[in-house]
Amino acid sequence: MSAPANAIRAARARPGGEAVAVKGWLIAHKWLLLRRLSQFGILALFLAGPWFGLWIVKGNLSSSLTLGVLPLTDPYLLVQSLAAGTLPYREALLGAGIALAFYLLIGGRVYCSWVCPVNLVTDAAAWLRRRLGLKGGKIPSSDTRYWLLGFTLLAAFATGSLAWEWVNPVSMLHRGLIFGFGLAWGIVGGLFLYDLLIASRGWCGHVCPMGAFYSLLGATALIRVSADKRDACNDCMDCFAVCPEPQVIRPALKAAGQTHPVILDRNCTTCGRCVDVCGKDVFRITTRFDRSES
Repeated sequence: MSAPANAIRAARARPGGEAVAVKGWLIAHKWLLLRRLSQFGILALFLAGPWFGLWIVKGNLSSSLTLGVLPLTDPYLLVQSLAAGTLPYREALLGAGIALAFYLLIGGRVYCSWVCPVNLVTDAAAWLRRRLGLKGGKIPSSDTRYWLLGFTLLAAFATGSLAWEWVNPVSMLHRGLIFGFGLAWGIVGGLFLYDLLIASRGWCGHVCPMGAFYSLLGATALIRVSADKRDACNDCMDCFAVCPEPQVIRPALKAAGQTHPVILDRNCTTCGRCVDVCGKDVFRITTRFDRSES
């Protein structure tokens, strides 16, 4: 067996190993690196003010004002406010409209993979879980997140307040970075341990009500992942191993219930990891209208 073939065989011992051997480390992590740049860059914009007095963005991921001009509001927060019987001020409505239009066009779960800082925690837990070879666990139904989404809105209605925001891990993590963690350490650490020891991708893929809300915005998204070279698939399963929502892959990759190769499931986060780890370049990021196959 040739040296390159040996390298590929050895690399398959971990997801993406073949891609690294074939494409090189940088190309095999391109989309992951871009996501980390986006996540840390957004965090840096918010933290530059309280940490260094450079107020590029004021506020947090729930509601913010950029350069004193651009308002952005989490549409989920707006829905909670309305459920609580509170009509947000005009700038918040405008900010929610801008964010809503963006996620309807690009994809709701893009928030989860490209913006949400908790994704850094759950990705770390998934990586460590794979490295330790941990299997099994008790994974709740993926519908659990939609039940919890309904519960958060019901809690807002019943209490007349943004009840979920008091325990929202995204808000807790952001407040912890600014004011010191305290209880936030427990919330964030608990999520890490839950994903590591109990349920693989449990929080983001099965529990998080924010992910449930943003998935509802993803049904008509323009940006999609396509398995346009699916005939080259060698069933290595690396894409399934790294995907935060692995159930979205099979219909496009194996023509199960659809003939075209585009992933249209609203829960696809467009994270690009399937593109990164595939040594056969089966996947690429394109648009929902590109149904061609190579």
